[in-house]
Amino acid sequence: MSERAIYSPMDLSDATWTDVRDCEAELAVVPVGSTEQHGPHAPLGTDVVTAEAVADAGCERVDREVVRAPAIPVGVAEEHRQFPGTMWVSPDTFRSYVRESVESLFYHGFERVVLVNGHGGNVDALREVGARLTRDGDEGTYAVPFTWFEAVGDHSSDMGHGGPLETALLREVAPELVREDRVDEASADAADGWGEWVSYANLAYDSAEFSDNGVVGDPREGSAERGEELLELAAAALARLLEAIAERDVSRPERR
Repeated sequence: MSERAIYSPMDLSDATWTDVRDCEAELAVVPVGSTEQHGPHAPLGTDVVTAEAVADAGCERVDREVVRAPAIPVGVAEEHRQFPGTMWVSPDTFRSYVRESVESLFYHGFERVVLVNGHGGNVDALREVGARLTRDGDEGTYAVPFTWFEAVGDHSSDMGHGGPLETALLREVAPELVREDRVDEASADAADGWGEWVSYANLAYDSAEFSDNGVVGDPREGSAERGEELLELAAAALARLLEAIAERDVSRPERR
């Protein structure tokens, strides 16, 4: 396990405005997730819980001040609409909300922002948001997305939905949220892969088209021990990213 840094992230939800005024941080992280089905065994808030856990663990590994913003809990998730409790917004609404949230951080001097993402449906939109914020913002402002399950080495190939990786990380950071008596049921009715593919095209738009219970992958393979390793890998990767962004020259290139 890596040694913890001397700084703890400042949580904006707990801080006062005077705390923030006196903070010298330029770095901020914004957890971004989704409220959507994750099978019968995992909570609708899985993507928020995991994004927050990785964000906090990554910040604790950085030897500099970092501000942690409140999580954005609803994302681009209409593909799960057939499962009760799922919430979603359009990609346009999502991009606008995330962009304006980050712009408010820029306004207060937190000029370098990492969007710590826990939901696959947000990936494309967040990349667009990061580009727009960086290209259109004031000189020195910079935003980049980071998706935790893309940063866990060989484990990434096992990413499904409510499958081994998400179940493992939940068992490590919030075990009380996993309905252990339903894991076998979740596994029995799970799909092997995401979508229905023909000639490199996915014929399915909604997860209910290929998964009866919304699960993709076998959650029984997601032990707490694996979750500990996932958290360490993702947090270490985020810490490296934060350090790189803190040191990066983010001035805009001149027109050629």
